[in-house]
Amino acid sequence: MLIQGEGEICVCEITYALDVSQPKISRHLALMRKAGIVESRREGLWMHYRIHPRLPKWSKEVIKLVFDQLIGLSPYSDDQKQLEQMNSRPERNCG
Repeated sequence: MLIQGEGEICVCEITYALDVSQPKISRHLALMRKAGIVESRREGLWMHYRIHPRLPKWSKEVIKLVFDQLIGLSPYSDDQKQLEQMNSRPERNCG
């Protein structure tokens, strides 16, 4: 849901928001990438992920529908608040 909400997000941001180790986050993202759910891009040291733009329309609609239902609910809202407190987000440090 963080990926959907942010549009694109760095592994370090997900790690910070969820308070989960980087290897665990990366493992899950690799599975999602292999399944074609997300795509990645590297920017310097940062790996960014977004929902794969070539997902079928129905898949994107399901993700959006779930996101819209969860946006104000915990734990997603807690994760989003945690992310907003992150001081060193990559987009602020990478020109």
